[in-house]
Amino acid sequence: MTDTSTRRVLRVPLHEVAHGRTGDKGNRVNISLIPYRDEAFPYLREQVTEAAVKKHFAAKGASTVTRYELPTFPAFNFVIDDVLEGGVNGALNLDTHGKSFAFHLLAMEVDMPEDFVLHPEKGMR
Repeated sequence: MTDTSTRRVLRVPLHEVAHGRTGDKGNRVNISLIPYRDEAFPYLREQVTEAAVKKHFAAKGASTVTRYELPTFPAFNFVIDDVLEGGVNGALNLDTHGKSFAFHLLAMEVDMPEDFVLHPEKGMR
């Protein structure tokens, strides 16, 4: 990870440093996570792991999370299984397509250098 010894580090929701988009197929959701600044990619790589995302989606029933890295873009794609209560046609879920799931991921908190954060005054720490 990049040296943060001379930088102020803030605890912020992901939406302060990245944006995302969701797609779905059956009972599977994929979420892209794209940092606003390329320099934030290593920090996201370290903190937004498969295990962290699975824990974040535990209440939704996530069984498996696979992270695909696109370092030259830079971005991530997360494939999350079993979060749509059976999929579009069989679920009683209000968001059967999972379109809001990117927003759920973007609520996850990460530690980030202040200069990578959109609104550092809202950061904690």
